[in-house]
Amino acid sequence: MAEPAPIGVFDSGLGGLSVLREIVARRPDLSTIYVADSGHCPYGGKSADQIIERAEVITEFLLAQGAQLIVVACNTATIAAVEYLRAHYSVPFVGMEPAVKPAVAATRSRVIGVLATGAALAGDKLHRLIDRHRGTVRVITQPCPGLVEQVENGDLDGPETRRLLAEYARPLVAAGADVLVLGCTHYPFLRAPLAEIVGPGIILLDTGAAVARRVDSLLPATLASADRPAAVLRWHSSGDPQQMMTIGSRLWGQGMRVQAFIA
Repeated sequence: MAEPAPIGVFDSGLGGLSVLREIVARRPDLSTIYVADSGHCPYGGKSADQIIERAEVITEFLLAQGAQLIVVACNTATIAAVEYLRAHYSVPFVGMEPAVKPAVAATRSRVIGVLATGAALAGDKLHRLIDRHRGTVRVITQPCPGLVEQVENGDLDGPETRRLLAEYARPLVAAGADVLVLGCTHYPFLRAPLAEIVGPGIILLDTGAAVARRVDSLLPATLASADRPAAVLRWHSSGDPQQMMTIGSRLWGQGMRVQAFIA
């Protein structure tokens, strides 16, 4: 029996693994091709045109590999490029939407904070999302330069990572926020130290599980059978494959064989 068509998942780097783990947990039957654009990471300081160019190159690669659906597992790339991709390609695209709506529903203080990249905060898409859902809730946005790089380097709990988390999160809590939105797919990997820094009364929200539900709703279930090939995960990086094998394996929780993505 032929292997079912895979889905494609891409991010500026390793952050999209936080989304992929939710997809795999919900749909272990799906084969996946993951592209980490680590050679061009971070996207946070790039223009929308530059991000669209990278998203298009990666999409072309994923389609050539037979992807039946593509997950843009990057908030910054979603904001800059997903509308362009949907207009130019016929496969479904699932993007990231920061958890503003559930945060507004969860807050009791009527103040929430959104941690995001500079590029995400510079675009209109995030601010339209906030305006659509905020109601009477005060929404404080906080750019977080440096956090993506800490995750890419595998520093999830070191002194510099904790310093940056404290610098970005504590003012939001001091301003009354009781919910913090993790508006970048790298940030869930920093959940543990962030929770320690802000304390147990603060809710931390990301949207990986919501993306997994969306993927599930768009694709038919694959019936289990003895002769159906097992799901396959294929890994590619535009950066150093060895670095992704080392750090990505830690983030993923098991080993991975990474091929170079040259484009």
